[in-house]
Order: sequence, then structure tokens, then C-alpha cells
Amino acid sequence: MAYFSAEEYKARLAGTRRAMQERDIDVLIVTDPSNMAWLTGYDGWSFYVHQAVIITHLHEPIWWGRAMDALGALRTVIMADDNVVGYDDTYVQNPQKHPMETLAALLNERGLAAGNIAVEMDNYYYSAAAHASLTHALPTNNFIDATGLVNWQRAIKSPAEIDCMRKAARIVEHMHRTIVERAEPGLRKNELVASIYAAAITGVDDCWGDYPSIVPLTPSGMDATAPHLTWDDSPLKKGECTFFEIAGVYRRYHCPQSRTLFLGEPPDKYKVAENAVMEAVEAGLTQAKPGNRCEDIANAFNQKLNQLGFEKDSRCGYSIGLSYPPDWGERTMSFRRDDQSILQAGMTFHFMPALWLDDGGVEVTEPILITDTGVECLCNTPRGLTIK
Repeated sequence: MAYFSAEEYKARLAGTRRAMQERDIDVLIVTDPSNMAWLTGYDGWSFYVHQAVIITHLHEPIWWGRAMDALGALRTVIMADDNVVGYDDTYVQNPQKHPMETLAALLNERGLAAGNIAVEMDNYYYSAAAHASLTHALPTNNFIDATGLVNWQRAIKSPAEIDCMRKAARIVEHMHRTIVERAEPGLRKNELVASIYAAAITGVDDCWGDYPSIVPLTPSGMDATAPHLTWDDSPLKKGECTFFEIAGVYRRYHCPQSRTLFLGEPPDKYKVAENAVMEAVEAGLTQAKPGNRCEDIANAFNQKLNQLGFEKDSRCGYSIGLSYPPDWGERTMSFRRDDQSILQAGMTFHFMPALWLDDGGVEVTEPILITDTGVECLCNTPRGLTIK
């Protein structure tokens, strides 16, 4: 059963349909599982096969996917049962035919195969073969790229969504406390990650933990000079730093937060880098308020960081919310120069000012909520290096 109210789903569909009308889209085929869930409530680990939600201007959405997964759709979506349609299992990973053939047939059966059809061309789940099959089966239709159309409708969170984000924040705080309690020289990294996962899924009080879209990123020592490395069975060592890029998740809503642990006394250069990040974060947060632009946060952050002798050549933040693997970002706004997106109350971001040094890294990040008057950091995890 869908988690949010019927009224909330109606508002989401209404906003999406307005965006469709502005783009002259008659039928929108949504294949991003995050967008599918946001529009209909669908929740299942089925995004490794072809599936979609079909949105039109007049009719209830249609869930389309593998027949066995239609059973899960019946359990989770807001639509009537006859708007859940499964295709035969012989279409799954079969090089002789493609599931998109059945989607085209469904559109024809429902009288929806006319006018402009929009698809999400640039997402992880809509392949080149899928597009070729669909366009071949519907040769007279005009296809429009609607990448990001639904993602942008998700930018401003409802009070119910913000409540999910706050619960996810309580979970990631618990995960960081677990790291500080468990980490010590000699502890194998995989054992520590097992404890992180246990804290993440157990959750806090009534805030149970969902699975994250990105696994814990936990590099140590020289591995921490690079982002996005995971773990092995090597032991934690005294004199090394480890950063932990992790997220608490509640009902698919992600609250990522990074902290850096140093076992032993950190060298002065780490303290200097820590101070630079802390001051630059504060400078960026002063610009995080309604009416400002995403680039205002990035420019303030980078200006202060440069003054203190450091440079960061990648973005320092991005929008977050509901997500499925392989990414917990919303793939819309970024904190970087020239991003003119206007900040509005209800938007949520991961302010991600990581620095990578010659023998380690410093990640001290904050999930934030833009409020009516400024910004709120969703977590209360102590900021700065954790020294143990």
C-alpha cells in the first residue's frame, strides 16, 4: 500500500501533467524507479528488468513491467488493479525479442499510441536497445526526450517527505555514532562495515532503516585520496584517516552525511584542512536561503576555501530525496559555478565539500533543508575531524 496520502499523489500527478503540457507531451513513459515510486508508490527491487509508469493527461497512471513484479505493484501502487499490466517472462533477457514490444502493444490497446511520446533518454534504466525497440514498434510517433521532467517536480519536498528525511537523518546520526564506538586499530574494515549496515537497517526507535542506493564508501590511508572506494578486509591502522560517506534511509528517502575519522594524532596538515573545510562550509551555509541560487553557495564556499589555500574542482553539493540504486542524488541541481537554479523552501541537498590530500581525504558534509528564512542542517552529528 502506498505510503503517502491520495491527495499528495494527486498533487504530484497534477504538477507532472502541467510540465507535460508545457512540453506538448501527450504520453510520458517514466522508467526511472525513483520517479515511478514518487508518482505511484511502486516499491520493489525490479529495476534490473524493463518497467515503466505511463502518464497521460486524462487517465490514471499505468504500471507496466515483468508479470511476476506486477504482484508487487498490486501491493504498493495507488492505481486500480486493471492499470497494473505485466508482460510474459519469455521477454526477460531474451535477445530474440524485447519487452518494449509489449509496451508498444499496450499503448495501442489503450488508444495511447498517438501524438507526442516522451521518454527519459538519459537515465540508468532506459537502454539504447529499449529505445530502438520502442521506436521501431511505434514508427509514426514523435518521440521527445523528457529526461529530468519528473525529477524537477520532486525538488520541493512536502511536509510528509521532510518528515521522512528527518527520520533518515536520525538513522545516519546513529550510524556515525556506531563508527566512533566500534572503530579501533586492528579492526577489519569489513567488520566495521557490517556494524554500519546493522545500525542502518536497525534504525532508531520507530525510524526503521531502508537499504541505501550507494553502499558505504569507507577508504582509509592512501585509498582515501580518491572518492568512491568501498571496503576490503584490511585492518584499521593507527596514524591513518578513514572517511565514511554513508546515508540513513527511511522509506527510500536518503539523508547522506560524511565524516572523517583519524586514529591517533592527526598531522598538522589535516588540522589545517579541517579548519579550511569548516570555515568554507559556514560561508556556504550563509548563502543557503530562498531566493539565492545554487551557485551562490558554491561561490561562497570556494572563495573561502581558496583564501585558506585549498581548491576544489568538483561540485560541492547536489539535491537529494527519494532514490533507488545506483545513486542517492535527484540528478537536478548542483552546487557549482553557473548553476542558476533558484533555492526555494522545502528543497533538500547534500552539501558535499570534500577535500582529497596527498595521503588521505577529509569529508565533512551536511544534508540541509532550505527553510522559509534560511537553512537547517538535518543532522546533529558533530562537525569536524573525529579523532580517536
